[in-house]
Amino acid sequence: MKNNRKVTVVLGEKDENGEYKVPHTVYGLISNVRFVFEKIIKYKRVLLPMFIIGAITQSVMKYLYSYIGKYLIDIIEIQSIAPEKDFMPLLWLLIGIVVIEFVAVGGNAIVDNRRTFYSSYVRSYITTEKNDRLLSMNYQVLEQPHILNLHQRASNALMGSWGGLEGMMNQMYALSSHIVTMIVTATTIIILDPRLLLILTSAMVINYFSQRWSLRDNKKYFWDGASADRRKLNYMERCTQDFDYAKDIRLFSLKPWLIHKQKGVFLDFEKKFNRGRLSWLRHSGIYSTTSLISSGAMYYLLITKVCHDTVSIGNFSLYLGLCGAFSAALSEFYAGFGQLDFSSTMVDDLRTFMDLEIENEENCLDLEILGDKYDFEFKHVYFRYEGAKEDTLKDICLSFPAGQKLAVVGLNGAGKTTFIKLLLRLYDVTSGEILVNGININRFRRKDYYRLFAPVFQDVELFAFPLAENVSMKEPECTDKELAYKCLVDAGMKDKIDSLEKGLDTEVLKIIHQDGIDFSGGEKQKLALARTLYKQSPVVVLDEPTAALDALAEYELYQNFDKMLANKSAVYISHRLSSTRFCDEIAMFVEGRIVEYGTHNELLMKKGKYAEMFAVQAQYYEDGVSGSGDIIGKQIIASEQNVMEKEEKGAGNNEQ
Repeated sequence: MKNNRKVTVVLGEKDENGEYKVPHTVYGLISNVRFVFEKIIKYKRVLLPMFIIGAITQSVMKYLYSYIGKYLIDIIEIQSIAPEKDFMPLLWLLIGIVVIEFVAVGGNAIVDNRRTFYSSYVRSYITTEKNDRLLSMNYQVLEQPHILNLHQRASNALMGSWGGLEGMMNQMYALSSHIVTMIVTATTIIILDPRLLLILTSAMVINYFSQRWSLRDNKKYFWDGASADRRKLNYMERCTQDFDYAKDIRLFSLKPWLIHKQKGVFLDFEKKFNRGRLSWLRHSGIYSTTSLISSGAMYYLLITKVCHDTVSIGNFSLYLGLCGAFSAALSEFYAGFGQLDFSSTMVDDLRTFMDLEIENEENCLDLEILGDKYDFEFKHVYFRYEGAKEDTLKDICLSFPAGQKLAVVGLNGAGKTTFIKLLLRLYDVTSGEILVNGININRFRRKDYYRLFAPVFQDVELFAFPLAENVSMKEPECTDKELAYKCLVDAGMKDKIDSLEKGLDTEVLKIIHQDGIDFSGGEKQKLALARTLYKQSPVVVLDEPTAALDALAEYELYQNFDKMLANKSAVYISHRLSSTRFCDEIAMFVEGRIVEYGTHNELLMKKGKYAEMFAVQAQYYEDGVSGSGDIIGKQIIASEQNVMEKEEKGAGNNEQ
């Protein structure tokens, strides 16, 4: 179904209490039922005939024994006064019971088994749709708390068979059975006494509105109100189960703190849970009262008719059974309808998330118009994180021509990584603009723009895939193993790869495969560099790519990597200023501004912030213990001193 209702997300929008608004669209029960049927037709249309068959077989089973009991009593009454006993009618009745029972019960069991499996099958495919939407979502939007809460609600709608999407499928199936039962039984009850139908229906209407109020109250205070708490609980569980946290938890004795933190989150969750359950307690009291009154009235009317000889014992048994079947079906119908309405509100959350329209890319330009060379320019760029009081980047103006090697340096918190995220378009600028070949980067589709870059981030994430796919970041059939091996060798991992029994087919991590392997921090960063080489993008971005390497390994890697990049553009972020010697230009960031810009030698000659930072790092090499890092540091310092002496002499000659 083509839905025209799109939810436009306003980043950082808050309500009157200062809380982030969670986007929500009410599609309505009818629209959501249609949505579910369309998904069934798309992924497993065989569910529809199963609904019909199951509804009939379940309905027959509900009132079958009411008719059997009536005919059994009639046969017994007739035979009790007959001069000769004839048990053939009783035998035929038993044969008929066995046949009907076999068809109804057996058919229902088969249908119910397959229906449950197919319903989960449809839910799994829609879960994939939801995950696809999440993975294609703007990175900046994904960090917003209200979007994370909405995603948690969308996930709630796909958690199981009791509610949400699969709950709607199960409830629609059950409701169809209740409708068939009510039609059959109501016809007989009306013939007997219309008052019975009125009494039973009135009781169930009261129960329906009571349950509906309880469900909506529970949705508001528990499912929606506790969505943030549930997300926090999930995070705490990940912390206690993720191997990446295991060493820190043990070495820093974090167990008491984590348990205390988890208990605090759970107590908040428990309060909302208890508030939601109070409504169910009220509903249970109302339901018990109405059921008692309606049952008493039903027995009174039937017994009165028997006493006045207007109803036989056999018909009394039949009417009693049919009234019970009608009452149960009506009760279950209203309860199921209320549950269906509740599940529909959960599907509202799912569809709201699926229909999020973060940005319109319909009129975007084709990336091919840029040619094969890419010049970037930051023009008066400002950026402020959501909720921050000050800008992280302030009036950034910088040109980055094709083929240039740019180093971005500065102390922690200077804005270096934020600058990279803006260049990669993981974030959008608050004001100003970023141009590529004179065109605003927002004019291109994000997924097309991302193709220009091959990034290496400081935190390298490995995937539980074979090693070759961890390099290519593509499906097995799209992975060039020879190229993957070459890239790993160029990144300095030849000895490691050659030592593996399965080579590039080695499984990474033990999450899926028990024989999977993990890598050291330095090996992970080299693997990330291999990914960069494999992608063969025109612009390489290195955000602290050698933080886990020693100084000598870093020095050698940069020398080799600089050669491998050839004419490609590159942006380096590094705290070790020795790496900046390989770059054409250096941008020195201080408190979100570019305070110095030039070549390595030019900035040293200025004796400003960059030279000061370089001198601070140099003393650690001079005063450090003997070792490879000390040696390479002294080599770098000696080289810089020679350069500075030559520059100073040249400047003195020019003055003369």
